[in-house]
Amino acid sequence: MAEQLGLDLPVRTARGRDDFLVAPSNAMAVAMIENWRNWTSSKMILSGPEGAGKTHLTHVWADAAQARIIQATTLKVQDVPELAKGCIAVEDVPDIANNPEAQTALFHLHNMVLAEGQTLLLTGTGAVAHWGITLPDLESRLRGTLEATIDAPDDALLSAVLVKLLSDRQLMPPPEVVPYLLKRMDRSFSAANRIVGALDRESLARQRPITRSLAALVLDNRDTDTR
Repeated sequence: MAEQLGLDLPVRTARGRDDFLVAPSNAMAVAMIENWRNWTSSKMILSGPEGAGKTHLTHVWADAAQARIIQATTLKVQDVPELAKGCIAVEDVPDIANNPEAQTALFHLHNMVLAEGQTLLLTGTGAVAHWGITLPDLESRLRGTLEATIDAPDDALLSAVLVKLLSDRQLMPPPEVVPYLLKRMDRSFSAANRIVGALDRESLARQRPITRSLAALVLDNRDTDTR
């Protein structure tokens, strides 16, 4: 295989349904996303670790439901009537734990979306009980919402995630690099994201192809270089 020197290429994240890697840790969440028309009360929460694929699955659902996707932190009460006219996904709900205005807006959006006969998807990291929502009416509605959870990855899925993240950055290292990373990295999606980003940066900075020796360098410095 010819060496691939680092090039400053755009990251092209593939977020179609066929690009999502299905494994035991996420199969139930995928099935529930695909069965969105039958969600109890026309709403669902998608939760899981950072980098687990929540945003990817949200885009899959949005394509199927012709829905809008917004960040919870951007919610304003005055925007609710317009947002509630169609299906909508609100990402990263725990980010508004200390934002009473956004919590109030989400409470009204929740009620209006359902009143309009539309469908609502909410995403966040961890269990709803730990989201830090302080508005009692909103918290009670979240606790009563159907929840799909993405679990931590097994080796097969984590390996596939590494390959996909590298592909998104148009990187094609030798085949021994991914198994080498898999044996030495933290067992999480977020670690995979950080390490691939660090590999890309080091390859560019050093004008070296991504090899096992470069991977070793990145892993040796991961406490500082992969944050």
